[in-house]
Amino acid sequence: MRWVVMGSAGMLGTDVVSAARSAGHDVVAHDRETVDILDPDAVGRTVDGADVVVNCAAWTAVDLAEERESDAFAVNATGPQVLARRAREAGARIVQISTDYVFPGDATSPYGETDLAAPRSAYGRTKLAGEWAVRAENPDHLVVRTAWLYGAAGRCFPRTIARAMAERGALQVVADQVGQPTWTRDLADLVLRLVAAGAPAGTYHGTSSGSTSWHGFAQEVVASAGMDPEAVAPTSSADYSQAAPRPAYSVLGHDAFARAGVAPIGDWQERWRVAAGEVLGSTA
Repeated sequence: MRWVVMGSAGMLGTDVVSAARSAGHDVVAHDRETVDILDPDAVGRTVDGADVVVNCAAWTAVDLAEERESDAFAVNATGPQVLARRAREAGARIVQISTDYVFPGDATSPYGETDLAAPRSAYGRTKLAGEWAVRAENPDHLVVRTAWLYGAAGRCFPRTIARAMAERGALQVVADQVGQPTWTRDLADLVLRLVAAGAPAGTYHGTSSGSTSWHGFAQEVVASAGMDPEAVAPTSSADYSQAAPRPAYSVLGHDAFARAGVAPIGDWQERWRVAAGEVLGSTA
């Protein structure tokens, strides 16, 4: 199959390209330096002949989006609309990567794929608009929401924590935000498995199973780096001033996978222990 991956230079895009090539697919990789996803003609030429288009490109500066929502909207909503339309015209399936931020973050049990979206930030609003645009423009779509990503190909929470602990010897990390740490390599593999299985068009939640807080994840990271996890103290989100509200509860349910006959990603803690050496051993 011919795959076109947009946002290929990012943390997730790098792993999607690698996974697709390892699976024997013909992969065309582009980032914002080579193709402007807002340019319909350029996008049309890029996706011509594609079987699958994966959109990993996104405005991910969550706080800055509060000031520049129109710019974030262009990347997170208009760009996916262009990609989805051109993919449909080319006869290609589109995979749109989305986010837990489409939900309000006030739940007490995992969000289902069809639960009501109610974003509380500009970032969440623009990503939700991108979901709607993709669904409207291309019936053959997979919207894959994810959260708390980490990987070897970009800046991420684990390496930031490991470096900070090595420098300071003690840290405070928020304990009142709960989610699912997810390795980009696992998410890339999941995307390939969804496509290979011919999963029905719809929305899927691409996160690890289980859940923890940022504090719990930080303790696991510090332990993996050979340092004392007890030196990571819990603190509250109220101690940090941020322009965009963070979801207090970002746990996503995985019921759609059972209907598609695709196994979800494994437990976050088990997957982190597999990933730790590669992620902590790489440079940002």
